[in-house]
Amino acid sequence: MNVLVVNAGSSSLKLRVLNDEDEVVGTADLAPPRDAADKAAIDAALSSFRSSPDAAGHRVVHGGTVFSTPVVIDDAVEDQLRSLTDLAPLHQPKSLAALDAVRAVLPAIPAVACFDTAFHATIEPAASTYALPSAWRDRWALRRYGFHGLSHAYAARRAAEVLGVSPESGLRVVTCHLGAGASLAAVQGGRSVDTTMGFTPLEGLVMATRSGSVDPGLLLWLESHAGISADELGEALEKRSGLAGLAGTPDMREILRRASAGDDDARLAREVYLHRLRASIAAMAAAMDGLDALVFTGGVGENSAEIRTRTMAGLGFLGIRGDIDCDDAGPGDREVGEVGAPVHVLVISAREDIEIARQVRRVLGT
Repeated sequence: MNVLVVNAGSSSLKLRVLNDEDEVVGTADLAPPRDAADKAAIDAALSSFRSSPDAAGHRVVHGGTVFSTPVVIDDAVEDQLRSLTDLAPLHQPKSLAALDAVRAVLPAIPAVACFDTAFHATIEPAASTYALPSAWRDRWALRRYGFHGLSHAYAARRAAEVLGVSPESGLRVVTCHLGAGASLAAVQGGRSVDTTMGFTPLEGLVMATRSGSVDPGLLLWLESHAGISADELGEALEKRSGLAGLAGTPDMREILRRASAGDDDARLAREVYLHRLRASIAAMAAAMDGLDALVFTGGVGENSAEIRTRTMAGLGFLGIRGDIDCDDAGPGDREVGEVGAPVHVLVISAREDIEIARQVRRVLGT
């Protein structure tokens, strides 16, 4: 089965066709969908591929409490996906626009929705519940959903393969998805038991333009004392905070270059980022009563040896050991920690496309 993977992000609409061996046999990056996706561009891209898809897998950011597993899309499912837009107003419309366009171009093949939140549906109530009034939690399904689940699921499973063990063996892995968006997951025996993102992707780590966790009292103070509206707060937290708010740029490469040259703002941004990252890795390890492997994935996680080694340098108490001499910026899935250390440290290439194709085949029974 050739699976078309459809990933509608903020900067592009990525189309990938994977064959039975998970080889990419067709690829195109198109303009991101706005109110609607470009059906003609999608049709042209698919016509240029050397292999035609037999099924489509769509990355959908939010499944709410309705969808905890991938699901074949029909009209009723699509209506349910639209009803979840309020939970992910920046992401869900793009996914739905791409879904409509691809279904119009390829009406005869089955389509499967694969959710970024679904992997974290196994998190126990102690980790997923906010200490808020029960009437609020019940009425609006207020809970920690977690995101980047497709990336975390693949990275944890691939790490087990690299280490030569079964994911279900009880292996305790902290997966670090570090890109423009960033989150961690505690994965034990192949199941997510905790994660850093919450009700929205704003919670947790410092990111490129997102703040990560902020004292809610601070936000209430800004609203009541400084007169900043909820809309302005939301825009600032999503687009003008994080690394961009600290150093004026969301680009980690520029921040590291400037920090090495003595720029104070860049140094502060780097250290704030690392402080939150190390603390959160320790928290994820605590959720599993220990750690067997630490995994870096995503653009920053895969490509920045400096971020990896500075992170490892602050986590020796967990059994993580590594320095710039044993790490490297080479390609491929590999170990980068100190040989013989109690905890393995790996770099795993982000392959949400493989995870989506795998879920599509499982749902369709092929």
